[in-house]
Amino acid sequence: MLIACGDALIDFVPTRTGDGREAVMPAVGGSCLNVAIGMARLGAPTGFVGGISTDLFGRMIADHAAASNVELDLATRSDHQTTLAFVRIVAGESHYAFYDAETATRSWTYRRGSIPFDTVEAVHVGSTTLVNDQGAAEAKALIADARSSSTISFDPNCRPNLVKDKPAYLVRMAEFARDADLVKMSDIDFAYLHGEEPCQQRASALLGQGTSLVVITRGNSGAIAWHASAGQIEVQAPTVAVADTIGAGDSFQAALLFALHKQGRLARERLKDISTDELRRALSFAANCAGLTCTRPGADPPWISEINWSW
Repeated sequence: MLIACGDALIDFVPTRTGDGREAVMPAVGGSCLNVAIGMARLGAPTGFVGGISTDLFGRMIADHAAASNVELDLATRSDHQTTLAFVRIVAGESHYAFYDAETATRSWTYRRGSIPFDTVEAVHVGSTTLVNDQGAAEAKALIADARSSSTISFDPNCRPNLVKDKPAYLVRMAEFARDADLVKMSDIDFAYLHGEEPCQQRASALLGQGTSLVVITRGNSGAIAWHASAGQIEVQAPTVAVADTIGAGDSFQAALLFALHKQGRLARERLKDISTDELRRALSFAANCAGLTCTRPGADPPWISEINWSW
């Protein structure tokens, strides 16, 4: 099984009324839930770990996950309210306003012994759950238990408007990256975390401390990856008619993990030995899945039947 641990929420995505006024439409989201949805829709056995409310929005989230074949046995249901995120598109980028006080996601705690990690091939963590102290501590505890048998995937998916202490946040993100086998981030996240540092320099540092694969996505400029033995690889983004970019990075992450799983290269030792051709193919598959997600509003990763791809 592949699992994603973190946030599940409702995005209110921008739309227009019939007479042209601005409006919003609720859509199930949350970066880590999106990754779980994406992996499951592509055909990987997938579970989600995190807090899901029993309120109206929480039921929407649970129904959406179940419809996408995501197992929720490892999730924690509670009567805390659901996190809400209002989205606005500015210069092609999604900007968020979060309402996340005392929510089901923020109240989630890791129950030691609750996850059979010997049956889990990979664990993905990241995004808003790691901004607050409790969420980060719970995720670290989970990773500590998972690391001996599962590959660790990490995407910071930064949300600067939630960060109150940036220096402390930078240290925290560096700690999660240090513990990860696969680190993926957008170029915007990279700039927030590392400023003007050359990407290759940061990638080399991560590879030197034990990370197997570092990937930076660059919107319509595609993605670039670094691997200790496969080297540096760039792939192009497909040309698509963009509805919005919400969930595109999550779709890329899900598709990359799925592709590595499909190739038999997701387990830690197997990932270290991946060939250049295998990695390029996995990255290209991920870029195509992300591109398809961009053609429809909200975080709506593709199903395997929608992808014209042969393995």
